[in-house]
Amino acid sequence: MFTEKDNQLIDKEFETLRLASLKRCANQGEYEVVLKAFEFARSAHNGVRRRSGEPYILHPISVSQIVVQEIGLGYKSIVTALVHDVVEDTEYTIEDIERLFGPKIASLVDGLTKIKSAFDSKRSSQAENFKRILLTLNDDVRVILIKLADRLHNMRTLDFIPEYKKSKILSETMYIFIPLAHRLGLYSIKSEFENIWLLHTIPSEYEHIQSRIAQTVAERGCAMDEFIEPIAESLRFAGYSFNITKRTKTPYSIWRKMETKSIPFEQIYDLYAVRIIFEAKDNQPERIQCWHIYSLITELYLSKTDRIRDWVSTPKINGYEALHCTVMGPQGNWVEIQIRSSRMNQIAERGVAAHWSYKGVGSPSENDMDKWLNMVREVLENPDSNALEFLDRFHSDLLSSEIYVFTPKGESKTLTKGATALDLAYSIHSQIGDKAIAAKANFKLVPLSYELRNGDQVEIITAELQRPQREWLDFVKTPKAKNFIMDALKSEIKDHINQGHALLDEKLSEFGIKPQARVYRKLTLAYGLNNRVELFSKIGAGVIDLSDLQKMLKKNSKNKFVRYWNLQFSKITRGDSIEYQDDNDIGDDDSDEFTDPDTDNDVIQIIKSPIDHKKDYLLKENPLEKTLSYQVARCCKPIPGDKVIGFIDDNGEVIVHKNSCTEAIQLASRYGDRIVRAKWSKHTVLSFLARVSMRGIDRIGILNELTQYITLVMSINIRKLFIETHDGIFEGYIDLYVHSTEDLEKLVKQLSNVKGVENVIRTEIKED
Repeated sequence: MFTEKDNQLIDKEFETLRLASLKRCANQGEYEVVLKAFEFARSAHNGVRRRSGEPYILHPISVSQIVVQEIGLGYKSIVTALVHDVVEDTEYTIEDIERLFGPKIASLVDGLTKIKSAFDSKRSSQAENFKRILLTLNDDVRVILIKLADRLHNMRTLDFIPEYKKSKILSETMYIFIPLAHRLGLYSIKSEFENIWLLHTIPSEYEHIQSRIAQTVAERGCAMDEFIEPIAESLRFAGYSFNITKRTKTPYSIWRKMETKSIPFEQIYDLYAVRIIFEAKDNQPERIQCWHIYSLITELYLSKTDRIRDWVSTPKINGYEALHCTVMGPQGNWVEIQIRSSRMNQIAERGVAAHWSYKGVGSPSENDMDKWLNMVREVLENPDSNALEFLDRFHSDLLSSEIYVFTPKGESKTLTKGATALDLAYSIHSQIGDKAIAAKANFKLVPLSYELRNGDQVEIITAELQRPQREWLDFVKTPKAKNFIMDALKSEIKDHINQGHALLDEKLSEFGIKPQARVYRKLTLAYGLNNRVELFSKIGAGVIDLSDLQKMLKKNSKNKFVRYWNLQFSKITRGDSIEYQDDNDIGDDDSDEFTDPDTDNDVIQIIKSPIDHKKDYLLKENPLEKTLSYQVARCCKPIPGDKVIGFIDDNGEVIVHKNSCTEAIQLASRYGDRIVRAKWSKHTVLSFLARVSMRGIDRIGILNELTQYITLVMSINIRKLFIETHDGIFEGYIDLYVHSTEDLEKLVKQLSNVKGVENVIRTEIKED
């Protein structure tokens, strides 16, 4: 039971929700259902506390507040959010929810319960779970919106989550929920997700950027007020009712720009943005009023015309409408201005939920969101869609921008950026895609692989005898086209799988090897494939000819055997058993047999000892043998001191990535069960490769001064150096070996003091 203080806190939090619900509910009956749901949830969760120590009921109350105040959903969604954990965490059933609140709310709660159990499940891959989650789109997109609210509150209270769960939650959020919030038009939620991700992933960077933003606001805030005042005066004179706000870029967007462009904070010139929200006049379209306001602004300030973004004529696929322009401010800084009507602003802030509220207004984007949701449903309804492929396609589609092309009759078609003529053919009709042989873009003959551009007018040329080709899969971009092609090729692929399976078994028999799961797994890894089905298919298609089969069998066995021999023991004999850590072979036996690389005979049995995900995995090194208990990821090349995350690969080894590495985020979202809490050992002797990029004013002897300091003073070895000069400016990078981030930070600080050096920053090593 809760204390009196707890109950007072619950009443206080619900009062805020009650007032918001009162405004949102259409009548007294809806409002009373919200009150009933609160009392029901309060009773069901009575005495239960969160990890923070607070009463659990505060979580559904907070989710409900996000649902109504930040997303703008109605009373059914508020009620669903209040009771969304009851079925999962108490003895109440979906039937109880339906009896108390009706079939629609029961259906929404059921969808959320399935989502939660899928994310908590350890029996299926993350990708398979996510695919099942999105099946809820077939029922009601509100399930996804409420889930976003639930995830947002969990992110806001991430400090109370155990460390071994944080990485999984952060990666899921970055790879799945942030793109989903973006595609659904929930920009404020997307930004908050991003900032929380940065705060917990690279806290030092977050704090540094926040302090620099505060400093800039203090220095330039008054100048921005002076910039806004003439615009406000001009709008008032033109008879507009409006509101103008100023804002800075978010810490995440600044960090992302610094990372992608390899620039310091000082070179973020578009730090400020101004937003104009006006009440549309009745006598002319909102689009024309946006352009009129733009003309008033450009009478005052010089416009950078190549930075105009016209999303009032062609809104984004998520419904976003606005006119963006960039003008020169009074202090010589470029300032972005966003121009929106109040209706456009509601859609920008609340995304698809507000978009539905404005049905019938006549927005040209009304059907675009429905088209996108239908596309998702089409992909989900394909029962043969591989879960990991589906997740990658969906993630790619969430992030993609759109292009608009036209048919010969002038009909507009919306496709993802990078789509080809064949994608367009399949978007028109599956039979047109199946029989396509070429296309005409702007009356010029082009191949089916031609990448479409905005405004192209495209005609598809077909032939009755044409059939889908396997090569088409290499260049089509849309899931719809890929699914149609895969369906057409399904029988052919099935034949290849059967033929490949038979050929492999026959070849193995020639070597006296019994075909079994362990052998297939070894070969799958040796050929660098994802699964045995792909192995059989490529053998049947002739891509793998099996001429090197014996070599591949030995290669895989030898590598695995020698690795554990070196790491775990010095000498063993037949029948000996040792323990090793392997958290990957899900569904395998509890032991593996390893092969002697010289005789190819099984000599030992290894008994698995799973890695404890709740404990730190120490990243150790053996300086005498120059070996590590882990592998450094080649994509981001972390060094001791970096915030890192570990993953167990298919060979049972721990691969260490930076927390912010995009590949690590993808891995964590797909294989959450393989995450390892990696922790650097206190002392490191071995050196790690890092890169520093520099820019400054060229002068005689500066390169000699830089290299002498690095090698003679810091005793750091240089692996590669690239410097180029132009117009009195030098820029380039140096790859060098350091022991830790502490060494690197000291080096960067000292090099920054060299005369002529403008800035020195650590950057990613892109090539191997």
